[in-house]
Amino acid sequence: MKLLFDENLSPFLAGALSDVFPHSTHVRNVGLRTSPDQDVWQFAIENDFVIVSKDADLHDRSLLYGFPPKVIWIRSGNCSTNAVETLIRKELDRIRAFIDDEFASFLALS
Repeated sequence: MKLLFDENLSPFLAGALSDVFPHSTHVRNVGLRTSPDQDVWQFAIENDFVIVSKDADLHDRSLLYGFPPKVIWIRSGNCSTNAVETLIRKELDRIRAFIDDEFASFLALS
């Protein structure tokens, strides 16, 4: 399972979480730094990524279009990169179950 971190999250998260989510990356590492959500969405579909974002627009897009890709919506407001990493690690079992669920399109974490 690979995560694609949206531009509203730190690019350091992909490396920090590489022990549990190898081959994850950040949008800036794949040439999508300031790209519209539609482009990020399409890249995730074509490359089998789960999008991780704080952007409510991607949550809305997942409701409208379904999946793929799946979306993990970080709802913790303005917080540090360390806090986001801690949250993801704390919710690791829930994230894995979400990714394996053939019917779920988004997961909200806070």
